[in-house]
Amino acid sequence: MNTEVSLNKLYKQRFRKFYSEYTYLFSFMVLVVVAVIVNDKFLTYSNLSTLMLQATIKGIIALGMTLIIISGQIDLSVGSMAALVAGLGVAVLNNTQSILVMLLFCLAFGTILGFVNGLLVTKGKIAAFIVTLATMSAYRSIIVQLGQGGPFNVSAELNDRFRMIAAGNIFGIPNLAIVFVIAMAIMTFVMSKTKFGRYVYAVGSNENAARLTGINIDRIKILCFSITGFLTGISAFLLSSRLTSITAPNAGISFELDAIAAVAIGGTAMNGGRGKVVGTFLGAIMLQMIEGILIAAKIPPFLTGLVKGIIIILAVLFQSKKNK
Repeated sequence: MNTEVSLNKLYKQRFRKFYSEYTYLFSFMVLVVVAVIVNDKFLTYSNLSTLMLQATIKGIIALGMTLIIISGQIDLSVGSMAALVAGLGVAVLNNTQSILVMLLFCLAFGTILGFVNGLLVTKGKIAAFIVTLATMSAYRSIIVQLGQGGPFNVSAELNDRFRMIAAGNIFGIPNLAIVFVIAMAIMTFVMSKTKFGRYVYAVGSNENAARLTGINIDRIKILCFSITGFLTGISAFLLSSRLTSITAPNAGISFELDAIAAVAIGGTAMNGGRGKVVGTFLGAIMLQMIEGILIAAKIPPFLTGLVKGIIIILAVLFQSKKNK
């Protein structure tokens, strides 16, 4: 009898541990059920393809945000950064007539902007919230000024060819979905199998302890911001391809909120030290599923921001309960 009680207790403990670590999987399954109930076409290829297309651009940025939040930081500038990189990227494309040159520009410029954020946080000893709030405003102002408030349009000669990068598919799988999955796989490997990934978790868990073990805290933080800038550069390139026109005042609006929401509902601890890239991957998809559910339920679109805000608060509250 005692043995049976002990086994039941052991199974319950294991289930609680599994549930605590993979809450995002349960949330994902629940959302799938709800989505199927409110939309009988949810599981069709067309709908799933659209879901991935909508999740990819913000989701790639969210992958970088995962690193930053795990390290105990925050980045509010990614939306404005995406707009700045995308707008100037289109200008580079039009002037060089080379998609490859534009891609390299977006990757390099995004990395530089992320590096600047990281440098100000570490060497400037300024809180990440303040730094990225300032650069969010600065990056947006720069691109609006350069565009004089108007759009950056891809030239007519390149429009169709450039648009197919985001609109195309390989064996029926959308290009954007392929890029998103590849980015998730690479970032998962980096965070789970490399020394850098272990250091990011260590810095987020206990910065002072990490410093005492010889970890270069500043370098890790700068790398996290730089990698996020690099991923934002990829997203900016894909955003330009999908729209072929970047409106400076509006491009990338709320990307930072969506990225943080995806990280939060993906199970990453908002106070740092714990989280999974695959959780953010599913979190980005769940965020789009929630928007689809709201549309199917005929909820006014203006309330989407309210729902996202509530989701972030609930996710953080749930995490605080788990940590007690």
